[in-house]
Amino acid sequence: MGDFYQDHRGWLLRWLRARLHCSFTAEDLVQDTFVRLLLAPCAVHHLRHPRAFLATTARRLLIDRSRRMAVEQAYLDALEATLAQGAQAPSAEQCAHTLEVLALLAQALDELPARARMVFLSCYLDGETQSTVAKRLGVSERTVRNDLVQALLHVQTLIPA
Repeated sequence: MGDFYQDHRGWLLRWLRARLHCSFTAEDLVQDTFVRLLLAPCAVHHLRHPRAFLATTARRLLIDRSRRMAVEQAYLDALEATLAQGAQAPSAEQCAHTLEVLALLAQALDELPARARMVFLSCYLDGETQSTVAKRLGVSERTVRNDLVQALLHVQTLIPA
């Protein structure tokens, strides 16, 4: 894995910098990509197209990151709307609890298989129907429902009711 990292790190960093226009975020995603590979059961030295594999992995992490940021922004927007209506601002304890739950949700989503995570986020964050998600992914609606159940059960184990 060390040689693989040495051979491809620079290329992946340049690839991400060109898309993100932010060196710090690109560096973070390079590290996240290689950590994901370390945790994956595949053997990287047998890859025919390692750059395509790295780009796909990094692209998926970018999607996850933007969805996570969308969840955080939705929380901030909801908080701002609540305050604009004259409601009392949440206490520091309530804010801390909400951020803790969001962090647990992010952790739970990171631990899911890619398709289950994508199905969960598409349905619950993007508001897509199960039918639409199934067509987009080329799987049956039953598979989408099974992925949702898997995701919800996993989230439920990490986030107390």
